[in-house]
This record gives sequence, structure tokens and C-alpha cells, in this order.
Amino acid sequence: MPSSPDLYSPLAAWFANHRRALPWREEGTSAWGVLVSEIMSQQTPVARVAEPWRTWMKRWPTPQALARADSAEVLRAWGSLGYPRRALRLHECARTVEREHGGELPVGVEALVALPGIGDYTAAAVASFAQGQRACVLDTNIRRVLTRVLDAKAAPSAHVTKRDRARFEKLLPVEVEHSRIWNEGVMELGALVCRARNPMCEACPLSEHCAWLQAGRPGLGERTTRPQSYEGSDRQIRGRILKTLREGGAATVGTLENASGADSERFVRLLTDLLAEGLISRTASGEITLGAGTHKEEHVHAR
Repeated sequence: MPSSPDLYSPLAAWFANHRRALPWREEGTSAWGVLVSEIMSQQTPVARVAEPWRTWMKRWPTPQALARADSAEVLRAWGSLGYPRRALRLHECARTVEREHGGELPVGVEALVALPGIGDYTAAAVASFAQGQRACVLDTNIRRVLTRVLDAKAAPSAHVTKRDRARFEKLLPVEVEHSRIWNEGVMELGALVCRARNPMCEACPLSEHCAWLQAGRPGLGERTTRPQSYEGSDRQIRGRILKTLREGGAATVGTLENASGADSERFVRLLTDLLAEGLISRTASGEITLGAGTHKEEHVHAR
């Protein structure tokens, strides 16, 4: 296994010249702002996140500000970022921070991961990027780079194993600032150069250390998972229902069924799921609106 200095120096030099100017990397960005960027970037390309993040942070610059918003307002602001349950988790996180931590985001991986909706990766990222903590950040990009460099495999395993975490932690520089540069740099390398498809190995600062490149890049182009189509999926139909409510406010069940484009049985199933998740609620007049209401309907009937 290459030692940390073997990889850190070329990586740090490359990162200094290729670091993207993302808004949450600007000087003065709070740990809360970094947390918001991490939640927004889950399963969403960074390019789509920059403007919504700026708008969100202008509106809710602190956990206290978001905690005092209602869920319908939060869901409308989330817009078309997708996977709107992330917005509700962020909202719940803000309320917990205000209630249990005096409105200040707690410091360190252990404290962060105890917050609702915050997993190991997000906690480590916030601790490393914004709180001056030494933490091992392992997202998909980082794991792909290190798996290729160390194991000569095109893609990492589906889940982080204890063995992988132990090996990757050994590569993390001891000095805190170097550990931050390492985490951000490897992540950036995976996003821009060591991509899942069409990697730019000729531009990689770690190419001379890469076991995968030296082995002839075995497995490149092979699918490890079956692609999922968005067109016609439950996710697309749920998105249509939520978009109708974001743009038009409260709506009848019939209006939402028409907008969904789904057959009645499927529509009822998805609407019931959205009610159970607190993404929508039924008003006293029987219409459907965004956000959690004071009660949930157990059964929904199509028109």
C-alpha cells in the first residue's frame, strides 16, 4: 500500500490548481452552510445545487431560521432538487439543533451523526471541511479513486466495509489542515478526473501510483448495477404530484390524479405514501397541500 506522503503531495499540488470555486467553499461559509450543501448534493449533481444553495442560505442562513419555517415553505423552496424527503430531514435537523444545541451546530463526527438525517459521510464531511476536525470522509468519488489506486478495481464495493475504512483511514494525513485538503482533493479528483466512466488517467496526479492503471484498467465500462429508468417511475409520478402542489398550492385529489398521469390504483398508492411520509397533508376542506398537517389520512380514494 502506498504511504500517505506518496499520495498526498501530488494530490495537494493538483488540487491547488484545479479546485472548483463552489459557493460553499467561499471563505466565511458556516458549518451549517456546508451541511446544507452536503444534503442538497446527495444524489444530485453539484452543478444543479449552486444556485438553490445560494437562495436557501439567503433565506435560512442559520439552523434557527430554518427551524422556524413550516414544512410546506421548506418543500416549496426545495423545488426541483429531487428526493424531497431530504428537505424534511434537513428541517428536522434544524429543529433539533435549535431545541437541543441552542441553535449552534454541534462539533465533531460523533455529535453530528446523532442529529436526525445525518449519516457517517455527511458528519465526516462537515467536521473536516468546516469544523477543523480530522475525519475520514468516504463518498463514492473518494472510494472509487482509492479502490482504483490500491486495489486495481474499476469500482468500489456497494458498501463501506470495516476493512476498507481502516485502510483508507491510514492514508489520512495526521495534520488537520492536510487531512482537509486530502479529503477535498480526492473527492475533487474523483469528480473531475477519476470518473466512473471515461476517466482522464493522463491528467491524474496519482497515475504513477495507480494499481488499476498499471493493470490496464480492468473492468472499465462494465456495469455493476442495473440502470434505473426515471421515465414512468414512481419517482417521476411523485414528482409530478409535488410539483403541482408547489406551483398551485392546495389541490383536489382529482386534480392531482390528472397531473400525475398514473392509473388510479398506482396514484392512490403513491399519494398514500406521500401522506405517510409527511410530504403532503389533507386540509380540513379535503384538499391536499404540501407539508405535514395536524393529522394524516390512512386511506385515500381516487375520484
